Amino acid sequence: MTQATTPRRTAVDRFLGIVEYAGNLLPHPATLFFLLTLAVVVASAIAAQFDLSVAHPKTGELVTPVNLLSVDGLQRIMASLVTNFTGFAPLGTVLVALIGIGVAEHSGLIGACLRIVVLNAPRFLLTPIVVFAGVMSNMASEIGYVLLVPLAGLLYVAAGRHPILGIAAAFAGVSGGYSANLLLGTIDPLLSGLSQEAARIVDPTYSVNAAANLFFMQASTPLITLLGWFVTEKIVARRFPDGDYGRGDEKIERLSAAEKRGLAYAGVATLVLTALVLLATVPANGALRLAGEADTLKSLAPFLNGIVALIFVAGALVGIAYGIGAGTIKSDADVVNGMSKSMGTLASYLVLVFFAAQFVALFNWTQLGLIFAVEGAETLKAIGLPKIPLLLCFILLTALVNLAMGSASAKWALMAPVFIPMFMLLGYSPEVTQTAYRIGDSVTNIISPMMSYFALVIAFLQRYEPKAGIGTVVATMVPYSIVFLIGWAALFSVWILMGWPLGLDAPLSYPAVAPAAG
Repeated sequence: MTQATTPRRTAVDRFLGIVEYAGNLLPHPATLFFLLTLAVVVASAIAAQFDLSVAHPKTGELVTPVNLLSVDGLQRIMASLVTNFTGFAPLGTVLVALIGIGVAEHSGLIGACLRIVVLNAPRFLLTPIVVFAGVMSNMASEIGYVLLVPLAGLLYVAAGRHPILGIAAAFAGVSGGYSANLLLGTIDPLLSGLSQEAARIVDPTYSVNAAANLFFMQASTPLITLLGWFVTEKIVARRFPDGDYGRGDEKIERLSAAEKRGLAYAGVATLVLTALVLLATVPANGALRLAGEADTLKSLAPFLNGIVALIFVAGALVGIAYGIGAGTIKSDADVVNGMSKSMGTLASYLVLVFFAAQFVALFNWTQLGLIFAVEGAETLKAIGLPKIPLLLCFILLTALVNLAMGSASAKWALMAPVFIPMFMLLGYSPEVTQTAYRIGDSVTNIISPMMSYFALVIAFLQRYEPKAGIGTVVATMVPYSIVFLIGWAALFSVWILMGWPLGLDAPLSYPAVAPAAG
């Protein structure tokens, strides 16, 4: 019998203890946005009092702050409270996408797909397939946390390996690789909507589509899979060697005949839907192309603008097909229940969005974002930091902020209105800034106690190691964070230097205009 010993508190454990303490001092993200909204109102009055102003970088017109701490400002806030919320760009896209994804999840399609991937993996390929499955699970929001992470622990027990090793590999893919995927997920339209609103502080006509980072995400998927494989087997496995762990009665159920039939139905539905999409996009006169437009990307504007609708349709139709085959959907009520269940999980998100929408709207009204962007661009230009080092510094900044504020959308709602206009004035497109943000946001998810599923992962570990806590998770996942950060930053740097497109209709640069002195 192994004698339990008290683990020595390392420098990393002490550092994360400070981070945890500091993070716990922060209020709930919804409360934080409420306080920031009040701060914006006060800041607008102060800025107006001091007559801060800059010249608009495109028109040359004088931009002055709008005082919201006034009679007119109060009336505008009261009159627009509802429309700020209902008109918030990410809200509708996320709700629509999740309605379709909810059908696929409720029918059992997503769970069956994850199980068939990990169950059919050869032993030496077990780890990369688990990491890959974790990355791909992000297209269905947070399903990977609640399904794949504990499933990987059971799978490793069945394979005679330490379950924490499987949990770590799955967690690394799901959370550390959150911004890598071969397909689009619900986070893509959400972030692009926030980026678009921020970009319109400088350019009111600018549009950011949901597939703005798709090519880079696709290239990142094999990178994260390989890096996760390396860290798991060469670093983490030394701490958790193979052996007989867990309870002997733990096992993963094989797919039943009904589930296999459901997957066959879903496969047919996927092929039919894919054929219809190709028929609508490949021919020059396709239904999802602009007739008479010579530029390929511009001609695909209807398809790009309808990506959220396609996510909804694909999730719903393929999920229904699976449910009919597997017997999990027997009536229209089952479909509606699946949609309703996915909406039920968004209660806290809707509250957060309400306050975030007010902050974004009021921040834009004050014109403080444009003023700060012009001044910040002048400062950065004066420093003269080259393009790649500047973007890498932004990645590091995002990674550090992520340690104290776990929500990707909440952070981006806060950071986008400042950094996207600032980088646009330096000549960098919103798509480039968004990509850099997503890298920094992903790599420290797995060591951030503020990440919403961090406590759940601790609970999964405690099933096998009862004394596991924050230090256990952090000590296990820090190697992934460091390696992912280095590898992903290197890929991003090469990508920008080579001038490769980040996604569909996603330029690398924005026509830069030297800001005039205020």
